[in-house]
Amino acid sequence: MSQYYFPIVFIVLLEILRLAQSHPFLFNSGNHRPPVEWKTPEDNWTAEAAPRSIYPLLQNQNNKHQLPPRYAVIESDEDEQLLRRAHEAKENATARTLFYSPKEESHLPPLLTKTIKYFNLQQVAFELETSVMSQVSCTACKAGAGLLQHYIRTGKSKEEIIKMIYQYCVQLKIQSARVCEGVSQLFGVEVIYVLKRITIGPDEICSFIIGDACGDIYNPYHEWEVEFPPVPKPDPRELGLPKEAAPVFKVLHLSDTHFDPYYAEGSNADCNEPLCCRLTNGRPTTPNGAAGKWGDYRKCDTPKRTVDHMLNHIADTHSDIDFIIWTGDLPPHDVWNQTKEENLKVLKETVTQMTEKFPGIPIFPALGNHESAPVNSFPPPYVQQVDSSIAWLYDELDVQWRRWLPASVSHTVRRGAFYSVLVRPGYRIISLNMNYCNNKNWWLLLNSTDPATELQWFIYELQSAEFAGEKVHVIGHIPPGHSDCLKVWSRNYYKIVSRFESTITAQFFGHTHFDEFEVFYDPHDLSRATSIAYIGPSVTPYNDLNPGYRIYYIDGDHDETTRLVVDHESWIMNLKEANLYDYPIWYKLYSTRAAYGMKGLRPADWDQLINNMTDSKELFDLYYKHYWKASPVKPECDYECRKRILCDAKSGRSHDRKYFCEEVEAKIDESNKGWKDWLFSSISSSSSSSGSSNTVSNGNHDTFAHQHEQEVAEAYERNRRLPSVQLAAG
Repeated sequence: MSQYYFPIVFIVLLEILRLAQSHPFLFNSGNHRPPVEWKTPEDNWTAEAAPRSIYPLLQNQNNKHQLPPRYAVIESDEDEQLLRRAHEAKENATARTLFYSPKEESHLPPLLTKTIKYFNLQQVAFELETSVMSQVSCTACKAGAGLLQHYIRTGKSKEEIIKMIYQYCVQLKIQSARVCEGVSQLFGVEVIYVLKRITIGPDEICSFIIGDACGDIYNPYHEWEVEFPPVPKPDPRELGLPKEAAPVFKVLHLSDTHFDPYYAEGSNADCNEPLCCRLTNGRPTTPNGAAGKWGDYRKCDTPKRTVDHMLNHIADTHSDIDFIIWTGDLPPHDVWNQTKEENLKVLKETVTQMTEKFPGIPIFPALGNHESAPVNSFPPPYVQQVDSSIAWLYDELDVQWRRWLPASVSHTVRRGAFYSVLVRPGYRIISLNMNYCNNKNWWLLLNSTDPATELQWFIYELQSAEFAGEKVHVIGHIPPGHSDCLKVWSRNYYKIVSRFESTITAQFFGHTHFDEFEVFYDPHDLSRATSIAYIGPSVTPYNDLNPGYRIYYIDGDHDETTRLVVDHESWIMNLKEANLYDYPIWYKLYSTRAAYGMKGLRPADWDQLINNMTDSKELFDLYYKHYWKASPVKPECDYECRKRILCDAKSGRSHDRKYFCEEVEAKIDESNKGWKDWLFSSISSSSSSSGSSNTVSNGNHDTFAHQHEQEVAEAYERNRRLPSVQLAAG
């Protein structure tokens, strides 16, 4: 999801706004140009027009899969060896290990150090790069959108506006000249095109793009509801546990590969650009700045050798997998210089590699937000101009995905990169293009109403599945509860999941790069969990993560099958060890039922896990370790971070945290109700112990605390919650 052009464009325009306010004549030009009159072209496509997959794609291979043990086991010799190797890695760290570099010391109290860092402009830019937006990014958005609309109205050409953005980006040293040029050229044309054709102002634009951090402003142009057929919802039945000895399917889940064909071992891994570890980043300025052989914990994507090694390991270790779900994001994070040709090359090479490594195994792909060029640009079907249409990507997807999918899906893949396939009798997979909920997809500002008629088609497929007694798994890239998903789209999706809770038995997404999940609830009874969305870990280590993948065991073919996920495992490669010993080892990090003591993986079981983690910090700490894929550089997680992560797990509907998270947050607040008293007493104690060298003297510290309590507390909370920000999402 890396939106590096957002902080660049908005910070530049925020600076222009400051200059404009000091020079009012900039806004007094008489050369006003009326907005372009634009109407959404008619689209007569209907869901019923798409052919349906009615023949099972997967042949029953009769694999006898062994489920992971239900209960935790005592550490094996292998576990002890892993711990010993980790200790050796720390004791024998070299420039190639990248993890134990000395940290800059500060003589200030810890709180003040964190607060000062928060107010640093680089920290502000960092917040804008993430998907957890703040009031800062809202202000920048309004300034940027307002100025762009102003310059459009006053007759400035797109070339002039793009040049202006580039010049300020370079002069303010927001990014390197080449990143500034790429961002302004790639994204400027599209943004200007869209802003010329909309009538809403900055408040509506930024509320639409950023969400609840920018106010919930009513916008009639972006309020819509899907329509359901006049068929009563079946009475939901309580789900029983799948039979322990019943057959299961073994399924591999890969996501967010972000393969970087230009990764260079030993290159600068600590550069000032959105993506490092390339020869173009130059030599490292310190020994610890060198990119490792197998990857790096900083802003670097996956080397080819690491992808090859992982696929070989999977083919050898899991030779009995029945099928693969593949939830997108193939190209790297060099979003400022990508081209259509380069992204298609990555697509073709990756599809070929997957076909060769897993011959004869069905693969069900979903489209990520990075596959387009520019990133996040997915115009709906009515945009048919040669230079703007997305047909260049969807047509090629149809060609490449046809290696695994039936011909019946071609109609919807070419229209909107979504499809429905019957996997086994009574078992269907529906792949959604989640880029039509992506709030960084500027094309949706023109008209966000069910782009490509995808959700209405989704309802038609689910209703047909319900009539046929089929169970459905949904796959996609951006999780519907993530802040990157438009509120109006996510709200409609949540209604669909609620209506068809007896048909949808599992959902699978990627995008965040973390190992996590989202629970869906009955909108009228939040005590009743109705569905579960599994969010698979990324292959890329970008950033601060170990590479990883998932294995699911799904209730298989038998008379009483539920098609629920019976258990799942997360596998990782310890990147620290791989670089230290030049010998990557992939191992199972955990099995879900055993790790968390869960009876099953039903929605109610996941809801109970959230409750247990709310009450038990030890259990949450275990989840937090798995969330970061056991990364040795994961940040600490205080109670505010804990609230945010647990709230993410309860929020299957985006930008509605107050509705879903009140109970969890209240419980954690209650257990930490004295934190502010502790916080400020800690400041006082720290100041006293540091003596005269401290910048905040003992004499005025109480005054400082009383005068700035609210500001410091807010800065502290914002800074400490950064671990739960979607840093690595892509």
